[in-house]
Amino acid sequence: MLVTRTYCDVWMIQNGTMIESGIISRDVSLFKRHFYSYIAVIPGISLVNNFLKLGLNELKLCFRVRLTQHLYDQYLQGYTYYKMGNLDNRIANPDQLLTQDVERFCNSVVDLYSNLSKPLLDIGLYVFKLTSAIGAQGPVCMISYLVFSGLVLTRLRRPIGKMTVTEQRYEGEYRYVNSRLITNSEEIAFYNGNLREKQTIYSTFHKLVDHLHNFIIFRFSMGFVDSIIAKYIATVVGYLVVSRPFLNHAHPRHLHSTHAELLEDYYQSGRMLLSMSQALGRIVLAGREMSRLSGFTARITEIMQVLKELNSGKYVRTMVSQQGRNHELLDRLTLVPGSGEIIHADRIIRFEHTPLATPNGDILIRDLSFEVRSGTNVLVCGPNGCGKSSLFRVLGELWPLFGGRLTKPERGKLFYVPQRPYMTLGSLRDQVIYPDTVQDQRRKGISDQVLKEYLDNVQLGHILDREASWDSVQDWMDVLSGGEKQRMAMARLFYHKPQFAILDECTSAVSVDVEDYIYSHCRKVGITLFTVSHRKSLWKHHEFYLHMDGRGHYEFRPITKETVEFGS
Repeated sequence: MLVTRTYCDVWMIQNGTMIESGIISRDVSLFKRHFYSYIAVIPGISLVNNFLKLGLNELKLCFRVRLTQHLYDQYLQGYTYYKMGNLDNRIANPDQLLTQDVERFCNSVVDLYSNLSKPLLDIGLYVFKLTSAIGAQGPVCMISYLVFSGLVLTRLRRPIGKMTVTEQRYEGEYRYVNSRLITNSEEIAFYNGNLREKQTIYSTFHKLVDHLHNFIIFRFSMGFVDSIIAKYIATVVGYLVVSRPFLNHAHPRHLHSTHAELLEDYYQSGRMLLSMSQALGRIVLAGREMSRLSGFTARITEIMQVLKELNSGKYVRTMVSQQGRNHELLDRLTLVPGSGEIIHADRIIRFEHTPLATPNGDILIRDLSFEVRSGTNVLVCGPNGCGKSSLFRVLGELWPLFGGRLTKPERGKLFYVPQRPYMTLGSLRDQVIYPDTVQDQRRKGISDQVLKEYLDNVQLGHILDREASWDSVQDWMDVLSGGEKQRMAMARLFYHKPQFAILDECTSAVSVDVEDYIYSHCRKVGITLFTVSHRKSLWKHHEFYLHMDGRGHYEFRPITKETVEFGS
């Protein structure tokens, strides 16, 4: 289509010249012949133009699909999506990069291709035509000038790339503060924090606006220089080049030409030269798009590099806590993320001289050693910040192991139930079987009747009766109450039947009788529990307790009859 479009342009120039020649020479037959030819080819030329646009738009879409799939394959590999937000702080807004920036990058690349390929083809064809018409000197002078001007403009446009990167970062920050307001609207409303949030949003917005204003001023000044160098002076050079054979009376080309022949030759050569200069001008101006593309390229390259490093086990945190005494700092600096050994074995969890540390390297417990086998429930207790959540993140392989040895089942055999369970987008069935699909459920041989029993066990059978179908789709985060979400998470636990489960305050909104049933049922089906809870009624369901004091010490002891009586 590109080649066809260029030949159509050449034909239009030649045919248009003949139409004007027929008008000026008052030759009706010449005018009619070329005029009707022009009318006849209009549908074809229009089709060619739109096929070219169709190809470019399809190219943009295909490029975006492939790049997006590539990035999501990396982003959703293992726990990379978690690591990017929790272990690595180089990219603060991956959502913007994966959506908005990818789209702009793909559009910018394809636009650059269209801004370069057509002009380059035009230049080649017009140089060939003009060389045979007015000699090689004219096209060479034109190209030399525009190459020189292109180098000058490219040098002047260098700041555009950095300014584009900064613009996208500020756009991401502005969107982030707005999303925080939506996510935490209830807490902010209780605090009457609307004025404070407005101040934060305005501050971020004005920072973006100030940068955009500076960017506009810079583009204004560059546009002024662009217009003079790449457009108007190029036209002046074009006039000088095309006029030489006509103003020089001794030029052999027009020694015996009539007025009509002079006019026809001027129009045809002039228009070709003008088209060539416009093509060269578009290439020069494409440098402006290339400078902007360099900014998007830097953003996409950054996320690709970070994803590659995270998938290979490397992460970077620039905000390392400097709290603690000198010897603690010294200990922390000797820790190497991922230097511990993880051994996968069924029905056992064993920590052997394992330091419990945050991704920053801050030590919570220097030497953690205990063993839990299937059938032995453990109650985990201690003040906030003592390391309970850190322990579970290490168990789930979300955080790196800084030393020692950890023996545990594979990831799929360890289940985590948080205080505020996640309800996925989808049907009622999806809430119970998440992250399985319907095909996974069928492959496991679990019928819908068994799913109904799981809901009945946690007193949620009325939801299926109300919705009348497992395939009913709702916004379950809003439809279900806090207690219903926690019970739904327990039904999910019964469905998966893992070897071990971590219950993190996950029955805080559930009545005591339902809670008792849940713990009894877990023991019945062979699910071993690590429970974080302050409810003293739960002591009787556990054989051991792990107490962390928040100062680097811990106790791992069996729960005796006296302990239960004391807890009660």
